[in-house]
Amino acid sequence: MATAETPAAAQRSVRVASPDGRVQLELTLEESAGRGSVPHQSLNYRGKSILAPSPLQVDLDGGVTLGSDSSIESVKEAPIHAEYRQFPGKRSRVVDRCSEAFVTLLERTSPPRRWQIVLRAYDDGAALRYRFPAQDGWPSLIVRFERTSFAFPSSAQGFILPLDSFTTSHEKRYERKRLDEVSAERILGPPLLVEVPCAGWAAILEANLTDYAGMYLARSAASGASLVTRLSPLPGEPKVAVRAALPHDSPWRVVLLGEEAGRLIESDLILNLNAPCALDDVSWIHPGKTMFPWWNGYVQENVPFSIGLNTQTMKHYIDFCAEAGIPYHSLDGKAAIAWYGGPTVPYEGADPTRAIEGLDMEEVLRHAASKGVRIRLWLHWQAARAHMKRAFPLYRQWGIEGVMIDFMDRDDQEMVNFERELLVLAAENRLTVNFHGVASPTGLERTFPHLLNSEAVMNLEYDKWDPIGIPPEHEVTVAFTRMLAGPLDFHQGSLRTVPLEKFKPQDVGPVVMGTPCRTLASYVVFHNHLPMVADYPSAYRGHPALPALASVPVTWDETRVLADEVGEYIVIARRSGDEWWVGAMADRNGRDVSIPLGFLSSGRHRLQVHRDDATADRGLAIETLEVESGDVFRARLDRAGGLLLRLSPPRKS
Repeated sequence: MATAETPAAAQRSVRVASPDGRVQLELTLEESAGRGSVPHQSLNYRGKSILAPSPLQVDLDGGVTLGSDSSIESVKEAPIHAEYRQFPGKRSRVVDRCSEAFVTLLERTSPPRRWQIVLRAYDDGAALRYRFPAQDGWPSLIVRFERTSFAFPSSAQGFILPLDSFTTSHEKRYERKRLDEVSAERILGPPLLVEVPCAGWAAILEANLTDYAGMYLARSAASGASLVTRLSPLPGEPKVAVRAALPHDSPWRVVLLGEEAGRLIESDLILNLNAPCALDDVSWIHPGKTMFPWWNGYVQENVPFSIGLNTQTMKHYIDFCAEAGIPYHSLDGKAAIAWYGGPTVPYEGADPTRAIEGLDMEEVLRHAASKGVRIRLWLHWQAARAHMKRAFPLYRQWGIEGVMIDFMDRDDQEMVNFERELLVLAAENRLTVNFHGVASPTGLERTFPHLLNSEAVMNLEYDKWDPIGIPPEHEVTVAFTRMLAGPLDFHQGSLRTVPLEKFKPQDVGPVVMGTPCRTLASYVVFHNHLPMVADYPSAYRGHPALPALASVPVTWDETRVLADEVGEYIVIARRSGDEWWVGAMADRNGRDVSIPLGFLSSGRHRLQVHRDDATADRGLAIETLEVESGDVFRARLDRAGGLLLRLSPPRKS
């Protein structure tokens, strides 16, 4: 890798351009009304302004602000070009290619302090991070506030996630608003999707959140469409976000870019900004679908036993998993009681190595092993924190596949560090992890690929109690917003669907809006390495959609967005081995879609179609066709409907 380092002397700006030249990120020093030289970032895409000059400042303890009066001391530039394997993922081979500039700044404080801003320009976005080096006169890092700004054009439209506080599960509905109309008093959760008229699409995220506070956004009072970062404060310290030894790095502040919103979904930039895989052996990681009876309320039909957190119920689910080809079953809770006893929330000290009375864990594990099914365990995060050093080695002895950790609802530095500690311990004991009740992910699955997914989204559990439930337009907004950050947990799988006007929430045996084919399509549209099969066995048995539901892969070699309109519809194609799967989902209006099949190899391909048809069994029509590359498949998406295509390669003679 060639590098170049230049003394700055009187240098006032640094510019990095993406390998294809379309993305240009610039750092400039601008005078601020006699207060000194303030670093600003600006960003252009395809010759159009995405961000006007936007201040970059970090407030430290003791009244010091980095970025209040800075000079550029040196600049080191280098290209980056690497490739790596990502498993599981939306793409198995990932290319990391960008231009980087490492800018050393001298802050004219007393005593003077050196700090750095690292700039990267990719073909599909830009990123920057702060580095705080060790030096005399600066014993440790205490960050009070970070003020990284993003000054969008006044006409920019945002898909925002307003939150009530920093203590949040991020389970809110997205709102579409002009950024200059957003209340400056609201905090907004990332990812934040922005449409910049005549320029393209952008999204603000963070990547590689390590020993730091989670990032939020708020509208800056200084400019109508300017956003500024806000950090989640430490518990009990509302004016302190980060305490750390030096040297220390911030997470990356990222702007994804694309001509269409769908290009952002295809991006690997968040992964590229994280550290490489920390595990020497990943052969034990097996993504797959899992039953999750909490969602359906433990409904059973025509069974000769009492349903609930008991041995017979678990065996019943395990039998269905073996029968249907579902690899995992989850032990969670019922009627607010955890499988290990005590309330699911708040945690009151129950031991997560001892099952509730009536649930014979030894017999459940024996039966599961005899059926080739593995068990996952739900845990309140405080139960994990109190017991995981003892429990995780025991879970490995039991043959447990993985754990769901729930109710964190924070991403302050303390919680961020706990989650990493848990991931390290889980890997040592060969347990996969999904985080429920958690903040938006930041690409940690590159470093810890046993982190299969995270929630941080309002999803189909709200059909149990919310009068509005999860309408179809929310699902086709989530795909362009929350899913940009990484794999998402979405309580998928119900085939008991109803038209929008017939939806009513119910805690036990809930229904979902849409069609069975929409449910099938969601397994392709949503990037999820541990998809739930969340309904009860008799809701699936005999349903014509079940074979396809069980067959859709959970990790992919390639991902392409074929057609899209945020909040209206989406068509995604994903490849697993030599097969392509296409999922399409519509909002409440329905529409005609044209799907170009140019991604196929040459030759005639077998196309299995699952589509909505009110005259067919359970409203699901299944047919088989032959197609080839260059064909265009045309179909009608019903209101709140879906479409699933499976394309198999030509048979070898």
